[in-house]
Order: sequence, then C-alpha cells, then structure tokens
Amino acid sequence: MAEACSVDPKTASRWVSGRVPHRRHRWTVANLLGVDEAYLWPENGQGVTRLGPVRSELVDTFPNRASVPRDVWLSLLLGAMKQIDVLVFSGTFFAQTNPHIARMLRERAEAGVRVRLCFGDPSGEAVSVRGREEGIGDTLAAKIRASLTYYRDLVGHPGCEVRLHDTTLYNSLFRYDDHLMVNPHIWGQPASANPILQLRNTDGGEWFQRYGDSFEAVWASARPWAPDRQE
Repeated sequence: MAEACSVDPKTASRWVSGRVPHRRHRWTVANLLGVDEAYLWPENGQGVTRLGPVRSELVDTFPNRASVPRDVWLSLLLGAMKQIDVLVFSGTFFAQTNPHIARMLRERAEAGVRVRLCFGDPSGEAVSVRGREEGIGDTLAAKIRASLTYYRDLVGHPGCEVRLHDTTLYNSLFRYDDHLMVNPHIWGQPASANPILQLRNTDGGEWFQRYGDSFEAVWASARPWAPDRQE
C-alpha cells in the first residue's frame, strides 16, 4: 500500500490504525483493494453532500493536468484489467511523463487488457483548426507525429490498436476500466492548461456513460494508423 501511494510505510500503517489519508491516497488505496472509498472511510462522506449520494461519479478535480499526481496515472494504468482507452490530439505528456508507457501498455495487453489509442490526424482539418486556435500553427501536427513514434511497436500487437481521428475534440479522455480522466478543452488554450475531472462508473450515473459513448463515436470514425505511411 505504501509503495502504491508513494509514501513511507509508517504513514500507511497509521492509515490501518485509523488515520484518514489525503484524498488522492484514499482513492489509490480504494482502487488497489477494489472497493469503494466510502466503504473504507464512511465517516468522510460529509464533503460529498453537495454532489449528491456518496457514490458520486466525481472522484476528484484538478485545476490542470500537471496537478494530477504521477502515482494516480500509474495506479490507473497498472490497475486496469479490462480496457484502456485514450482519446487525444497529441497526448505528448502521456509519453514524456512516462518513458516506459509503450512497454507498460504492451504488458497490460498481454495480460488481457484491450488497449485503444486514438490520436488526432496530423494531416486532418481538425488538427489544423486547433493549431490555429492555440496560435501554434503547424506545431500541433508536428507534436502528434513525434508522439506517435512512441507507439510504433504497439501497431499489430495483439490487444492493441492505434487510430487517427479528424474530429473536433471537446475533451481528451483517458479511460481505465471503470475510471475515467476527462480533460475538457478551453478555446485557445492547450489541453495541459485545462482542468481534469476524475470520474468513476457508478450505478445510475450519466457522466461516465456519456463520455464513454463519445469515445466510441470518435473511435468508430477514426482510421487505423500505419507507421510506415507518410501522414
């Protein structure tokens, strides 16, 4: 538990003795044990009243992508047992913050996880428009091409697919089984500067399902990426 949360074992032992962890550590522990956070710390539900039931879909919010602790991304990826879906334009940070991302995704696929990565088509109109809106012109297309090089070995690997989309992207999405990181896009600003919503799939919830449906719609219209093809 201490290793998963990147804390000292003495800190983790205090949690076992009854001390309530920081919010992001509570989520990591609950995810590690495969139970709901409210099951472990029911007395901590007072902060969720404004969101409705304790089993709210909204787990956490972050002011920007850099505010999401690296151990959260890692625990989500390593804990996925069924599917990993990523929808982005360039997703540069995905590889830059984790140089072993391709190997880790391949290992998850070998463990039976379906991995689907969907990047913006660098030659498409949507990327061109987004580049102009951010004031970076063709730089976005170049970033996508650079980002794709990290995933060349995943193409054709069982359980892994990489596609290119040419759609207006309102959110970047990162799904790990029943957990979803939503990165809303704000006009004229890079995705990294925009908030992150951390959601989980719950009975009767709507947000998770709607974002999941949007991924499926974009994925269905995207084309397979061929690394040797000049984009």
